[in-house]
Amino acid sequence: MRLGLVIDLDVCVGCHACAIACKEWNASGTIGPLSDYQPYGAEPSGVWFNRIRHYEMDEYPNNKTVNFPMSCMHCEDADCVTVCPTGASYKRAEDGIVLIDQDKCMGCNYCSWACPYGARELDRSSGTMKKCTLCVDRIYDENLPVEERQPSCVLTCPAHARMFGDFDDPDSAVSRVVRERGGYPLMPELNYNPTNTYLPIRRKPVIGVETKPKGGLKESIKQFANRLVRR
Repeated sequence: MRLGLVIDLDVCVGCHACAIACKEWNASGTIGPLSDYQPYGAEPSGVWFNRIRHYEMDEYPNNKTVNFPMSCMHCEDADCVTVCPTGASYKRAEDGIVLIDQDKCMGCNYCSWACPYGARELDRSSGTMKKCTLCVDRIYDENLPVEERQPSCVLTCPAHARMFGDFDDPDSAVSRVVRERGGYPLMPELNYNPTNTYLPIRRKPVIGVETKPKGGLKESIKQFANRLVRR
């Protein structure tokens, strides 16, 4: 079994609900609370497992904002595990989840330097590294209904841009959608073989100069409204 996430970049609206839900769920759990630093000060900061980047694609009128969530990729060949001098970072054989033993971690930052995705964060309060656990304490909780045994970020996403499942099962929902939509891992050239996969943006027809409406601003607004109605 190889558990991980699929993130649909065409659907994500960048609302940060996944990041907030993750922080709330992990306020207490397998790795302890996620600290905040000066939350009401001039430079608030803290430990987050999910971070959403925002990028602009193309130029007007074909520009589009891309919201790009990033967290631990739970790589098959995780260098963060290899470089850990104390054995605190490890990859579970039964499901492929990469975790950190808080009792062994000495906060040396080696794993953070080895991770090209910026997925590990040093909690200055505890002096240990912390990262996404795929809500391992939730997905195996038999006291929860089956439908709720998913990572908090997946359950919270209002746009349903996130999916969770077994990538080793070719018939699972995540495996099917990756095949159908041409899903891809982030930076595969590094050979870390990340489990988490992204679904590409559906490119819309390019608006060229020759398609610009005649009649000025009034006609432009009219045609724009007509396109919205047709959707």
